[in-house]
Amino acid sequence: MRLNFKTYGQGEPLLILHGLFGSLDNWHSVSLKLGERFQVLAVDQRNHGHSPHSPEMDYRLMAEDVRELLEARLLPWAHVLGHSMGGKTAMQFALLYPAQVQKLVVVDIAPRVYSPRHTDVFAGLLPLNLASFQTRSQIENALAPSIPDLALRRFLLKNAERDPGGGFRWRFGLQEIYQNYQRLGEAPAGAQPFNGPVLFIHGEGSDYLKEEDLGSIQRLFPQARLASLSGAGHLPHTENPGAFVQQVKEFLLGDCG
Repeated sequence: MRLNFKTYGQGEPLLILHGLFGSLDNWHSVSLKLGERFQVLAVDQRNHGHSPHSPEMDYRLMAEDVRELLEARLLPWAHVLGHSMGGKTAMQFALLYPAQVQKLVVVDIAPRVYSPRHTDVFAGLLPLNLASFQTRSQIENALAPSIPDLALRRFLLKNAERDPGGGFRWRFGLQEIYQNYQRLGEAPAGAQPFNGPVLFIHGEGSDYLKEEDLGSIQRLFPQARLASLSGAGHLPHTENPGAFVQQVKEFLLGDCG
């Protein structure tokens, strides 16, 4: 699958993989900053952003998407950074293709199974007939009963685009994501651990990544270390972007991570 991506800057290649319901656009500011030292490739994963939709979606397939992208760009290796769902894709890619990952950054996710956390989101999105809406504010109001968090509603609405036939449509593959949602809760797996340098970044206010996850992390990633970011929850790259970028730069530019 040929993924949509955008490049920033020059230097060693750094691949950025967004989380569920996100896109490369959510990483624009961080990509600009990291592009001061790296050749950043910010990616739309399958069924997200402007990448193709597919009825099949799991972490092995998404890791293959990454491999194909690096191959198409003639890049034998890259640093890889992934957030949440993208973090699991990044972990799976490193476990399957360790020689193609120089350093790995995993943002606020652990290599374990997660129970469903987005039932309210699907309950709000799936019944909507976007073609019947004339304005974004109408969609926002319609989502409010199921998704009372205004910031989350506006994040999701970044995926609504005007339909040439009238009204709106979802840019992401909503039905495809929903049908594969259970798979997205699964853990990455590999026959052998990834022995390269790995940084796990934890948003201090988030419960996605916990200290007790360190054991399972180090079984798959023996060289991993865990860093906590204050003033941030599950979205540390947007909630404390300055400190986040600094942590990533220090790790990627350090001699041994």
